[in-house]
Amino acid sequence: MCLGIPGQIVEFVDEVNDIAKVEVSGVRRNISVALVRPDGIHTGDWVLVHVGFAMSKIDEDEAQETLELLRSLGDAYEEELEMLYQSEIE
Repeated sequence: MCLGIPGQIVEFVDEVNDIAKVEVSGVRRNISVALVRPDGIHTGDWVLVHVGFAMSKIDEDEAQETLELLRSLGDAYEEELEMLYQSEIE
């Protein structure tokens, strides 16, 4: 199963190539933010992350509600976190 997981932007690591570091449930990874750049994203903003890409910008309330729901899924959520943990975008 592939899920979109809320992540919070902690820093922009490559402005030219639209790469930002996000934190998802304690896991920090670089992701592409090219698709959400037109939304005017900043450090501290929440995005919905799927396979190394920020798919949409979301507000903090939606992020927290989604994380609670995903945690209730158990194994599917843990598998998605493991895939994120293994991903690398430089």
